[in-house]
Amino acid sequence: MARFSANLGFLWSTLPLLERIERAAASGFKAIELQWPYDTPAQDVKAAVARLKLTLLAVNTPMGDTSIGESGLAALPGREADFQQAFNQSLQWCIGSGAPAIHVMPGILKPGTEVQARETMIRNLQWAADQAAPHGVTLLLEAINQRDKPGYFYSKQADSNSIREACGRSNIKLMFDVYHVGCAEGDILTKLAQYMPHIGHIQIAAVPTRNEPDEGEVNYPNVLKRVDELGYTGWVGCEYRPRGEVEAGLGWLKAY
Repeated sequence: MARFSANLGFLWSTLPLLERIERAAASGFKAIELQWPYDTPAQDVKAAVARLKLTLLAVNTPMGDTSIGESGLAALPGREADFQQAFNQSLQWCIGSGAPAIHVMPGILKPGTEVQARETMIRNLQWAADQAAPHGVTLLLEAINQRDKPGYFYSKQADSNSIREACGRSNIKLMFDVYHVGCAEGDILTKLAQYMPHIGHIQIAAVPTRNEPDEGEVNYPNVLKRVDELGYTGWVGCEYRPRGEVEAGLGWLKAY
């Protein structure tokens, strides 16, 4: 049976992080995943998670310079030093908080840089995986659909998996976001089966609205049944935009 994690980048997003963690526990979640928690000391999050008996899952690498539209650094040629600095910030935060995984964000490409960007991404990931491995930290690669992030380095599972394969590191896994798969390519059940051996985390939201997963074109009871059948034992991240108050929209969980 699926185990659900609250993505606190989307749920209760206007509240301070420690208050979001409290709300997640009060709402019955047993795990949380974060996006950019770096304004909150890692030890404070670790203490809150321990007190509330939660499991802390993952964080994202910093976006870079958002004022010029950056959305990650790992695949940007010429920004290797900036990526290493950003990744070290994420890794040290994980070590301090106990988070076991980092979603490494590649970024948005300039046209014509695709080949160089792929080479840059592979080198950066190999370096990052080698830094993370002694600490038991896994790196996650998430393909994001082009409607939400035009120009993003990868939008399909085959592309993120190709990068994973090229890196040759056992602590690099795929983040299978059902919402992004549904928007970018569809055929969700087939792709779950195809990539399950390499999936480190799963996320969900309605397609196409990215609201609670009880509307839209994806039949989540069937998807989550298939996830169970395929032997997935990890968490399923609730990375959706609530239609209103978070607690008011949690009724969908009762079916599971």
